[in-house]
Amino acid sequence: MSRLGGKVAIVTGGASGMGRATVMRFLADGAKVIVADLNETNGAETLAIAKAGGHGDSAAFVRCDVALEADVAAAVATAEKRFGRLDIAYLNAGVGGAFGPIAETAVEDWDYTFAVLTRSVFLGMKHASLAMKKHGDGGVILVTASIAGMVGGGGSHAYSAAKAAVISLIENVAAELGHDRIRVVGIAPGVISTPLVHRGRPEKYDKQFRHQPWPDRGEPDCIADVAAFLASDDARFITGETVKVDGGLLAQGIALWGTGKDNTFMKSAGVNRGTTGEAMVVRNLQSGDHRK
Repeated sequence: MSRLGGKVAIVTGGASGMGRATVMRFLADGAKVIVADLNETNGAETLAIAKAGGHGDSAAFVRCDVALEADVAAAVATAEKRFGRLDIAYLNAGVGGAFGPIAETAVEDWDYTFAVLTRSVFLGMKHASLAMKKHGDGGVILVTASIAGMVGGGGSHAYSAAKAAVISLIENVAAELGHDRIRVVGIAPGVISTPLVHRGRPEKYDKQFRHQPWPDRGEPDCIADVAAFLASDDARFITGETVKVDGGLLAQGIALWGTGKDNTFMKSAGVNRGTTGEAMVVRNLQSGDHRK
């Protein structure tokens, strides 16, 4: 039997980037997968790719705003209704969130960042664990954390703080759910070439990719491979851990976006809504421009 044969998974943010790569890897490894994403266009594309690969009957899409409890609960219920149970929940959905100097950060942008990056993980853990306890033989909750949550200099202050909270949640909830044989494990990517990072212009971020000691660019498949391992029984004794997948970036120390006044996040302010299909807002602090 394949590595994930007979397993049922949900992947939030599963319609693009690392999420889509992981959906395809889970399907190839024998799992049935619910693709949960806010972006319905990307969701349809993902299902079309799955169908073209011979996995059409093993994948389904559900529109999900991961910051809303009703949507998260509905995604879990869809997995149970469609495929009978839930074994793996990969809480991957994310956005770049608020950026800019602390004095220029709007409260609503800060709250949005924590809603999508941190509250969503709480909600996913809550409802996934309830579903997994029903069948009594455990499960795996994977979470996309970030090296930005482990050290300064890896992202904006809001994004980094939200991811640091996620890493703490992983540790605490792993301790709570261990007796139920539910493992909770984080993946902390470095710079991965996804639409969230490059927004369609990967060449713009070559400087960030070159910071890492490993010579190859981080691609979504790098994360999908680790997710498939951690979701499998090969990783059955790993829980409460957040695994860095960063090409050695954190090992050498980072200042990905520059330092001091030259830090990219100090030159503009706004909110990055990722691949949700909702507009990014940027205010250029040097010129006073406001654009979407």
